[in-house]
Amino acid sequence: MDYGFDTRAIHSGQPNDPVTGAINYPIYQTSTFGQEAPGVHQGYVYARTGHPTRTALETCIASLEDAKFGLAFSSGMAAINNVLNLLKSGDHVVTCQDLYGGAYRMFTKLYDKFGVKFSFVDATSLESIERAFTPQTRMLWLETPSNPLLRIIDLEGAAKIARKRGAIVVTDNTFASPYLQSPLKLGTDIVVHSTTKYINGHSDVLGGATVTDSPELQEQLKFFQNCVGAVPAPMDCYLTLRGIKTLSVRVDRHCRNAREVAKFLKGHPKVAKVYFPGFPDHPGHEVAKRQMRDFGAMVSFEIKSDVEEAKKFTSHLELWTLGESLGGVKSLLCHPPTMTHASVDPEMRRQVGISDGLIRCSVGLEDARDLVRDLEQALAKVRTAVTAA
Repeated sequence: MDYGFDTRAIHSGQPNDPVTGAINYPIYQTSTFGQEAPGVHQGYVYARTGHPTRTALETCIASLEDAKFGLAFSSGMAAINNVLNLLKSGDHVVTCQDLYGGAYRMFTKLYDKFGVKFSFVDATSLESIERAFTPQTRMLWLETPSNPLLRIIDLEGAAKIARKRGAIVVTDNTFASPYLQSPLKLGTDIVVHSTTKYINGHSDVLGGATVTDSPELQEQLKFFQNCVGAVPAPMDCYLTLRGIKTLSVRVDRHCRNAREVAKFLKGHPKVAKVYFPGFPDHPGHEVAKRQMRDFGAMVSFEIKSDVEEAKKFTSHLELWTLGESLGGVKSLLCHPPTMTHASVDPEMRRQVGISDGLIRCSVGLEDARDLVRDLEQALAKVRTAVTAA
């Protein structure tokens, strides 16, 4: 039977326990499994290679992405690293300028020294993507909505370019989650998630995942997963499965709150610019409307003040927490230049458009009116560039 998203979130890979009837899939807190004879077993041998609680999570995430195969990892960075293991010295990757700072750091500080080269382009332009391809290009790495400027990439158009050149298309779907965007249906070969974010949704566990429809890619990714061993513990898998069950309900509320926050910020006289793809004047609005079910719950903005005043703004807030990460029930904000994107070269940040006064908001599930009031009182304490002494 073709079940809907919410039904799959609750049931896929998670049958009731046949022994006890428990409706929550068990936490198999074990590192190894007994074998009937040397080489004869019931499917599990050692927890690094495979584990039933992890299998439940991998099955569920694959189902939500309408994919055949899923793999779970101990963090989003572990998932990214696993995909990059597909590359070898001399390979070239085309990627977006505006992307998570941890991915940028791994690209430029780790894989670059192994002889893998990266071209960072304005991926909102299909022409820029195509021009960046070389005979050595093996992978196109995309992130949409992007971190932290919420740029939108035409996944279907980009995938067509890569397919014509024989390159693997990878999409980081963390900001959208499987509920809002389905990259595989748009031509992506591999989808990456930091399950720490919306998929888990409660800021209490680290995790990552990859999904694909390709048996050949899955075979390689599974080999790397077992070989490297950056896998989640049973309790991590259980907590992530628990969060998945309410994914659509949470994301709907996240998106609703984000619209209210973005609307308030856009109309505030001390706010210079708001980045939110839900606004009709956002450059990627029409593409987002076409390939997403809603516009997400991330909002970035710039205050009309100097950098130090922008930083002080974060200390005036009462409900919003200054912290890394996103996608949890509690609203968070960060200062990307000194936090999530501190590893990005300052010149690169300026080139991309990440100003020193940028604030990135992960809108949580609190009452939207309270979130807006908190922003309002904090902004009232900020001296704008016009009135600053």
